[in-house]
Amino acid sequence: PRSDCVVAEQLCLSDSTCNATYRTLENCVLAKTRLLPLNHDSRVRCLNAELDLGNSSLLHCKCHRRMKRQEHCLRVFWTVHSSMTDGYFNLETSPYENPANEEHWKTDYNKLAALVTGKNQLAGDATNPCLKATHVCNLSKKCFRLRTDYASICTKGAGSEDVCDRRKCHRGLRNFFEKVPEDFTKRILFCPCQDEFCGERRRKTIVPDCSFQYNTKPNCLWLLDSCLEDHICKSRLADFQQNCQPADLSPDGCSLHNHAACLQAYMGMIGTPMTPNYVSNSSVEVSLWCTCESSGNQKEKCDQILSMFESNKCL
Repeated sequence: PRSDCVVAEQLCLSDSTCNATYRTLENCVLAKTRLLPLNHDSRVRCLNAELDLGNSSLLHCKCHRRMKRQEHCLRVFWTVHSSMTDGYFNLETSPYENPANEEHWKTDYNKLAALVTGKNQLAGDATNPCLKATHVCNLSKKCFRLRTDYASICTKGAGSEDVCDRRKCHRGLRNFFEKVPEDFTKRILFCPCQDEFCGERRRKTIVPDCSFQYNTKPNCLWLLDSCLEDHICKSRLADFQQNCQPADLSPDGCSLHNHAACLQAYMGMIGTPMTPNYVSNSSVEVSLWCTCESSGNQKEKCDQILSMFESNKCL
């Protein structure tokens, strides 16, 4: 079985050769993070260290979204795969292990899809499915507690000068989506709406005034840079890119043909610097809170980032 990266790191550090190679690679990543220029010899040394680790258990290790030492695990993963992010944002490989309950997700997704397209109307049109999903959450102590936690952190104070603590708000949202069973979280986030009141409640699920919107829209490239500097955000983005890769020629619009994994990856982006959300109370269209104006010669790359959410057939 594939080991998680924390276990793989311990195995490597107990072997003198692997230990030395891994320490070299750590220094390479540190230099890269601090934007320190590397001379030719150092670059060769870094490349060789990465190639040498090809035979160790570190190369194929993965992490789990709900594991205790998740950030540590992800740091190990990106140390080993540091060359993957050179000069381009396509991260290719997700550091996350595919969830074991994939089938359970798939079945639920099919029910969800039927509801969203209106093939299976909920009993009584007057019912607000988003309100209903919240009531169901309130019946679970854990769901109620963690939802109340992030709602209170993400809600701005009454004074006009009060500004929310976005970092804490994001952490509270990640806590909610990681620790509460998906049966509750996905119903709250993807509740199927037939009217605008319901749609507005769904849009406000993540308290967008704090978690999503800035006073002015930043450039999407700035958003991406913030994400790539953060191990969790970079990992969630890699997971999203792998599982929500659109394919024009595919009937379902997905290259991996797995909408369940894509929805789960989308949920993983919430609570990161690249938090997405619904754009209005009358549609299921989602977007990032950013713009591609004033992107200069990087406009194409910027549009690509935005289109991963705005016009992604798979999502």
